[in-house]
Amino acid sequence: LSESGVPQLVQPMIWDYAADIDVVGKVQLIEKYRRCGFSKVWFASAFKGATGVNQSLTLIGHHLRNQLEWLQVASRSPADVLEGIALTGWQRYDHFSVLCELLPVGIPSLAVCLQALKNGGYSEKIKENVENLLGMPNLEIDTFMR
Repeated sequence: LSESGVPQLVQPMIWDYAADIDVVGKVQLIEKYRRCGFSKVWFASAFKGATGVNQSLTLIGHHLRNQLEWLQVASRSPADVLEGIALTGWQRYDHFSVLCELLPVGIPSLAVCLQALKNGGYSEKIKENVENLLGMPNLEIDTFMR
């Protein structure tokens, strides 16, 4: 791979939508990419649509934990290796599947995830900020919102 010249042409993207990412494994994967000559990598997380083909509501807590795990991977990686995070929001698993988690029900999760990534973590203050931005009096993280 190093001799092919590919590492000078592309940047790999590491995808994982789990709430319990193998942080150490991801850091080791980044180190392997570096040894092959890739100077930058991307991470791909999700704010909705990655928890089940028939899922209709977004469980914010799952996606928030996914962002926080990626932040741990970033903090344990060399400072100059991360090019960015692609925050995805899947709406179907393939072209033959029904739509899942339509955008309106995912907007609170999008707001929470963006704020967590922007601020490098999540706190009660960030939760209050999202509630104010969205005009929601009680943002529910670990249950399905009504």
